[in-house]
Amino acid sequence: MPVSQGIRAGKPELADVATANFLRSIIERDLRAGVYAGRRWGGSPGDAAHHVAGGPDPARVRLRFPPEPNGHLHIGHAKSIGLNFGLAREFGGVCHLRMDDTNPEKEDQGYVDAIVEMVRWLGWDWRAFGSEHLYHASDYFDFMFRAAEALIVEGLAYVDEHSAADMQAMRGDFGSIGVASVWRDRPAADSLARFHDMRDGVHADGAMVLRARTDLASSNLQMRDPVLYRIRHAAHHRSGTRWCVYPAYIYAHPIEDALENITHSFATLEFVEHGEFYDWLLGHLVRLGMVQSPPPRQYEFGRLNLSHVITSKRRLKALVDEGLVSGWDDPRMPTLSGLRRRGYTPAALRRFVEGTGASRHAIWLPDSTLEQALRSDLEDTAPRAMGVVEPLLLELTNWADEFGDADRVACTAPVHPQRAELGQRHFALGPRLWIDRTDFTEVPPPGFHRLFPGNRVRLKYGLVVECTGFCKDAHGQPASVQARIVPDTRSGTPGAERVKVKGTITWLAQHDAVPATMRLYARLFTAEQPDADGDDFRRHLDLGSLREARGFVEASLAGIACGQPVQLERLGYFVSDPRDHRAGAMVLNRSTTLRDAARLR
Repeated sequence: MPVSQGIRAGKPELADVATANFLRSIIERDLRAGVYAGRRWGGSPGDAAHHVAGGPDPARVRLRFPPEPNGHLHIGHAKSIGLNFGLAREFGGVCHLRMDDTNPEKEDQGYVDAIVEMVRWLGWDWRAFGSEHLYHASDYFDFMFRAAEALIVEGLAYVDEHSAADMQAMRGDFGSIGVASVWRDRPAADSLARFHDMRDGVHADGAMVLRARTDLASSNLQMRDPVLYRIRHAAHHRSGTRWCVYPAYIYAHPIEDALENITHSFATLEFVEHGEFYDWLLGHLVRLGMVQSPPPRQYEFGRLNLSHVITSKRRLKALVDEGLVSGWDDPRMPTLSGLRRRGYTPAALRRFVEGTGASRHAIWLPDSTLEQALRSDLEDTAPRAMGVVEPLLLELTNWADEFGDADRVACTAPVHPQRAELGQRHFALGPRLWIDRTDFTEVPPPGFHRLFPGNRVRLKYGLVVECTGFCKDAHGQPASVQARIVPDTRSGTPGAERVKVKGTITWLAQHDAVPATMRLYARLFTAEQPDADGDDFRRHLDLGSLREARGFVEASLAGIACGQPVQLERLGYFVSDPRDHRAGAMVLNRSTTLRDAARLR
């Protein structure tokens, strides 16, 4: 079966698994067969002896979400988080949150803290069976080193002193086999001594590496004596300068899984070629009595990709470092912190992840599917209000004829049209109103049913008006619009509906409109696959993807809390910016329009 399908050779037992979430079927199959029923748990991660001394593992399955703390989590991580935590909960197990912190040069405690915050924000918890399962790969460095010593003694690993470029060339390609290193058959005692020298800081970075002794003729290039350890004279954010050798991912990851008693290790397709070494390494460590049997197994699923979105942490970091966005939490970013600031809810993201299932193939979805998940969540929960993005003055010229000396007339509207228990919101109509500039035109195009000279519209929750004229500013643009009130059309009064109009517009009275800064976002990238050109992704940036407007909102929003979502009728869903919003200076981010607005962008 082709590697690209995410199933490596030697796993024909998966041929019968063909569901919307084949990972669920794998777990169900293993539970029926009792594959891991006899395993024991020592109460914390540890080697075989540690776990054998413990009791039966209370978790039916153990899964893990293992991010590297070298950047902020993004929408792709939400997929992995939802799969692992969701399946663990479904099958009476536990999902560990593990910081895969084996690269000291790129990782930072700040990233660790941000990861913990975002996983919690999504609503997931790593506490189970009386313990908190938050772990760090760096805590396993001692065992990893000890395991490497055992592999050297067994003739399964050796120290190689070639340069990185020479080793790459000697590995060969799909058309040729690898060339053996001159150090491949050096005595185990010599390799062990040099490995200890590497640990003790005797050698410079890049002077030598520890390699596995596997199969130089393998069709899987990852099996051609992969590097297990490199020298790195760099301080680690947790272990400091204790170590100057650090394990490679291909070596560290299976050991981390084994020490944590993981049953099913789910990885995305780019790690499919690592799977053979995963089994090779854990098979030998089980044989040597170092990790518990049966060991975990790795299964690969297709990565979730969204159109017009980049999820490479390196490229996202470049956007931040180069000032092309305002930070990791810029609402145009696909980071979870950016999506949260944009107004996305944990429920919407969980719904989106659950709806995409798990496939053996990478999938591409339009970014509109993510927006629709948010609309589906906010439709039932977000309170309503009216707002104006680009204010244009509307003067009701016959106000006194209709309402005499009154300078305002009370109006009401439901807080939510389908949730009567939330009550009514109260505002007032006055002789001078704000309407949105897009609701007026001097010469209407076909199908335009809003305000233009001679046309009638209903002011929502108010009354019907007929446009009688307008005034222009010095630049020839409309500065104000005049209209007369059509008698007996006030909403909620007898006969008000007898006057039929084709258009309804929202409005705000000048006397109680609340100023607001409104941030309107478009896609950050114009291309469907912006990183298809590699590092040329910057040329697809939409420099106009943020538009900031000075508008007004209904007085009912005057005390809106930070992070509170609201639907501004006809305009979309907005959220008060968690970072910039404050009393007396309202800042609203548009989360999404009311419908797919791709045609408007």
